Order: sequence, then C-alpha cells, then structure tokens
Amino acid sequence: MRYYLIAGEASGDLHGSNLIRGLRAEDPEAECRCRGGELMQAAGAVLVQHYRDGAVMGGADVLAKAGKLLASLRDCKRDIAAWRPDVVILIDYPGFNLRIAKWCHARGIRVFYYIAPKTWASRERRNRKLKAWVDRLFIVFPFEVPYFTAQGVPFTYKGNPLVDAVDGHDFVRPVEGRYIALLAGSRKGEIKRMMPVLMATADRLAARPGWEDVRFVVAGAPARSEADYLPYIAGRQNVDLVFGRTYDVLKYADAAVINSGTASLEAVLIGVPQLVGWNSTFLFVWILNQFHFLERIKFISLGNLCLGRAAFRELIQWQFTPEAASEEVARLVEDAPYREKMLSDYAEIRRLLGGRGASRAVARAMIERLGVN
Repeated sequence: MRYYLIAGEASGDLHGSNLIRGLRAEDPEAECRCRGGELMQAAGAVLVQHYRDGAVMGGADVLAKAGKLLASLRDCKRDIAAWRPDVVILIDYPGFNLRIAKWCHARGIRVFYYIAPKTWASRERRNRKLKAWVDRLFIVFPFEVPYFTAQGVPFTYKGNPLVDAVDGHDFVRPVEGRYIALLAGSRKGEIKRMMPVLMATADRLAARPGWEDVRFVVAGAPARSEADYLPYIAGRQNVDLVFGRTYDVLKYADAAVINSGTASLEAVLIGVPQLVGWNSTFLFVWILNQFHFLERIKFISLGNLCLGRAAFRELIQWQFTPEAASEEVARLVEDAPYREKMLSDYAEIRRLLGGRGASRAVARAMIERLGVN
C-alpha cells in the first residue's frame, strides 16, 4: 500500500516518523512518501519537501506568506495526484492539511487525520470539515475522547505516541553540573518574546545565594539556527545553547521553563519539574479574548489538560515575568514536597496517556480500515 504523509512542524515530524515505522512493521509492502522532516525520512519515507521550506504558521503568517502557501498547496496536490497513494495521512498542521483534506475528498482519495486539530480549544467549526472531508480521525489525548464523541466525529484512540518516543530515547547528559533547562518554542516570534524573559529569569536565579554555579541550557528548536538565539545569549558565561538534544536537556535538568506545547508534555514523561510560560502579541491575545478562548479551557498545557487540574504552574501573558518565573523555578528546586507532588501527578498523567506501542497500534488500525490483510 502507498501512504502519503504530511507534517508541518517538528512535532509532526517526530510523530510521523514513529507512525511510518509502525506502518512498515505492520505492512511489509508499505511505500511511504512525505512532506515532513529528517525523522520521517530516516524512518523510511521518501521526503518530497521539508517542513521548514513550506512552513506557514498562524493567521498573520498566512497573510504575509500567502503566495508561498498557495504554491506549497499546489505542489502538494500535484505530487499526490502523480503518486496516487492509497491514503493520505495528515498530521496536525490544520491550516494546510484541512485544505488538502478537502481536495483529496473531492477526488475520492481516502484521508486519515492523525493528531487532531485542537477544535476543543478554538475554531470548533473545523469539526464540520473533519466530518465532511476526513475518513477517520486518530486522536492522541484522553480528554479528546468525550469531546469528539459529543461532536459526532468518527475517531480512533490508541494512546499517545510520545510515550514511545520518550521511553525509546537513549539519554546522554548534554552538559556537566547543575542546570535549568530553557525552552523558548520553535517559532521565531516565540523566541523573540520568550528569550528576554528567560534570560532575565536566569539573571535573577543566578543572583540567589547557592545558585552561583547553576547553568542555564537553552534547547534550540530543530527548525531554528544559532542566529535566532545569539542576540539574547551573547556574552552570558552561564548559558549554553544545545541543538538536537531536547530530551537530553530536559532529562538532566533540575527544573525547566517551557513554552507551552509538545515539549511540556515531553517534560512530564521525562520527569523534570517544570513551569510553563506563555506570552504572545497583543493582537493575538485580543483575538483569543474575543472568542473567550482562555475562559473556555482551564489550562493551556497538554499535561494539565489530561489530568484535569494543575500538576504544574502556567504563567500566561502578563503573569509571565522574570520575578514570578524565578520564584517558581526556585521553589521547584528547593521545595522537596512541592517537587515530589508534581512528580506524583506526572505518574498519573503518564497512566492516562496509556502504555507503549501507540504508534504501531495506530498504524495497525489504519491498515485494518484500508482492508490490508
């Protein structure tokens, strides 16, 4: 069978790579072609376009790069039509992938959607598109089960693939000594907004008694370069920048400050106490408020959403200051009962996400729906 996979960012590349391994294990005749990244290519797919080359994220970015988006969509459609896959598997990235879903559906090409659009948080109208254009949704969070059941969107839930990704990693310490992990996000705008707060937080922590020898390790995002971080870390002797080793950076850290996203859930599974910090542009926050986004969901972090209560703190927008962040990080390191309670909640989140083997279970379910013996 021929499987065409589309991922638009680093997390999708990771999940896509594990799914490809599952597809190839369950279907010895599997041929995989993708728009993704190095991980999907290493898993055995033919890489047509890297997600960095076609990345368009967020409403403002869509407007700024409309020509690039249209060209990428056009090229993708042409490639699908020429290759004639048995199924197109869309991985997250809804702004692009829902357009592909509509196009494929109109031409009788089967469509599976893996890692559902977060319609439980915003843009609920997308559920109508999922029902109309997608043959099957494959979800990865337990709290999505009652939501998509109520929405009437056909789905399959086999656990979360991050469990396999984390548990299968061969951890190696990235730097010597004690350190705090800092993850600013994967997009340029996130880095621009997060890094000044993170560096000011590091300065405040370094000035605390007993913290003189603690380092701060910035985990560079896969799609970014050293130039994205240098304006903020240049001249700082206690800050290291490490690329391609996010799991290692998290594993050996005393604590972590993380921009909300997949990395926050990875920190849960790895077991590092964390603080989630998030800020955005005034315009974006204003739009969120117009749709009552921050009122409709209790948390912005996947781990807290899975648990249904706060396992760790979230400092959002104006709350995310160097003063508040440094005090919370110090508590994570110095308050043993507080730290242990968080790690206990982590164990419950891991249990809710299911055990190992999610990627292969999803692959098996997809193949069964395609009728492969």
